Amino acid sequence: MARIKGAMMTRKRRNKILRLAKGYWGAKSKHFKMANQAVMKSLTYAYVGRKAKKRDFRKLWITRISAACKANGVNYSTFMHGLKLAGVEMNRKMLSEMAIHEPAAFTELVKVAKDAQ
Repeated sequence: MARIKGAMMTRKRRNKILRLAKGYWGAKSKHFKMANQAVMKSLTYAYVGRKAKKRDFRKLWITRISAACKANGVNYSTFMHGLKLAGVEMNRKMLSEMAIHEPAAFTELVKVAKDAQ
C-alpha cells in the first residue's frame, strides 16, 4: 500500500496563514512561524472587537437619548421607565435616530413617557 504524505495539505495550511498575514511588517508576513503568531493574535483582537463594537454603539445611543431627554426636561431613566409603562417598544438605536433627525417626534415620545408615570 502506498504511503500518504502530508506535504500538500501542510503547504495549503501554511499558505492560508501567509495570505492572512499579507501586509504585515517584516518577517511577520514572510515566515510561517511569526506569521502564525501574528494572525492568531489579530484574529483574537478581531473577535474581541466585534463584541466591544456592540457595547460601544449601545453606549453611544444611550448618551444621545440622554442628551435629548435633558433638553426636554426629563432624565434618561425616567424617560425609559415611562416608555415601558406606556407600552412603547422602541429600541435605543431607533430612539437615538429619532432624537437626532426628528426632534419634534421625540418630544412627543417624552410627553407620552411623562403621562404614563
